[in-house]
Amino acid sequence: MSEVTGEPLPARRRPEGVDDDTVAAVGKLSEALECLERARGHLYSFHQLMGHTDLLLGDATDDLRAAGHGAIADRLDEDLVGRNVIDGRWTFQIVEEFDDTYWSVFRDHERQVRDELEGGVRHVFEAEMKERRRTHGRRHHESSPGVSD
Repeated sequence: MSEVTGEPLPARRRPEGVDDDTVAAVGKLSEALECLERARGHLYSFHQLMGHTDLLLGDATDDLRAAGHGAIADRLDEDLVGRNVIDGRWTFQIVEEFDDTYWSVFRDHERQVRDELEGGVRHVFEAEMKERRRTHGRRHHESSPGVSD
């Protein structure tokens, strides 16, 4: 809240006429999007870990072959190296399908709801919470970078 108006700075202010229940509901939707972003990060971690696993497995089969265990290396090469992790898919395909069929659609809906109900202002709920919780006039409690209040 600015000391003059008792509200967040204009870029974070709720539009006129938007009630507390709407701010809370849109805040919950934004929180769900944040959770989705974390899940997507884990999916990308899975993608990278599986790719690294396959490369290490290939190295292991090469080493087994070099150590004289060609039959075992062949078995691993034929059954595991390059194997789909889900029927018909490597992880890059899973990531792409997730992004195209869920993540991008969710983001579009969240943005549309925010545009319709809060004039496109992001994180209204959090901005208001920050203003309630910070100590006005105290260093490191500023409303925004470069703003002393």
